[in-house]
Amino acid sequence: MIDPLLNKIFRPPLALAAQPLVRLGISANQVTVFGFAIGMLAVPAIIAEYFDLALLLILLNRLSDGLDGAVARLTHTTDAGGFLDISLDFIFYSAIVFAFIVSHPQQNALAGSLLMLSFTATGSCFLAFAIMASKHQIANPQYPNKSLHYMGGLAEGFETIVVLCLFCLFPENFVFIALVYTAACFITAAVRIFSGYQTLNKLK
Repeated sequence: MIDPLLNKIFRPPLALAAQPLVRLGISANQVTVFGFAIGMLAVPAIIAEYFDLALLLILLNRLSDGLDGAVARLTHTTDAGGFLDISLDFIFYSAIVFAFIVSHPQQNALAGSLLMLSFTATGSCFLAFAIMASKHQIANPQYPNKSLHYMGGLAEGFETIVVLCLFCLFPENFVFIALVYTAACFITAAVRIFSGYQTLNKLK
């Protein structure tokens, strides 16, 4: 919901932080893969109930997610890099929820499964519209440097990260947090499907 604003705020410091990486010859894709690997280490940490460590790993993953884009902008952006970035992001989000399900299946399985279903809902309409937007060359002024067309909504990247962090800070409240965010994701999916259909239907 506030991703465009945050992108404007964090872009200058991320550009500064990315400059040493560029000088060392580190590519944006290498940062993406490194960040994904670091983030996935949060899965065993959550299962073992090392929630402080998991929180740190999640934050490092998100820092890497910002740095890979900054490195790409300082060198060159590619569709392959954009594809890799969004694919690993979606896997990472669901993996964190999966870890909480595994850690306490009887307590967390239903809420966690619903949340993962809502991730599928938001992600599928997001990606489907991105394909159509590229086909019809639909402008995306809020995210001019993104490889894909980004549809906004109540639940976007920033909100998802806040929720994953809240899971680590308050694991005993996983069910409540997950159900609240599930509702936000389903609302986002519904709005995206409606607005996406209306936009594309006008093009026929």
